[in-house]
Amino acid sequence: MESVYLTFVFVLAIFLGFELISKVPSTLHTPLMSGSNAISGITLVGALASLHADNYVFSALLGTLAVTFATINVVGGYVVTNRMLEMFKKKDKGGAK
Repeated sequence: MESVYLTFVFVLAIFLGFELISKVPSTLHTPLMSGSNAISGITLVGALASLHADNYVFSALLGTLAVTFATINVVGGYVVTNRMLEMFKKKDKGGAK
């Protein structure tokens, strides 16, 4: 019965996340992405800590996958945030300095 509750919470989180993100104005997407990158960094630290918890093959495999996906998420998020912030910089028209 516990798996039914966990599935219910997971589906509820999907719907809630979709509704919340769809209501965010576009001017707030960059700060929210920076915040989510910080959370992914915490996930990365937790994944690294879980690698040292046990020496079992399954936990090492899951820890390695967690580190890989968290790293991809952090790096990709910062690349996208940097590209979005570049759009707001003033472009130099080659005039006087």
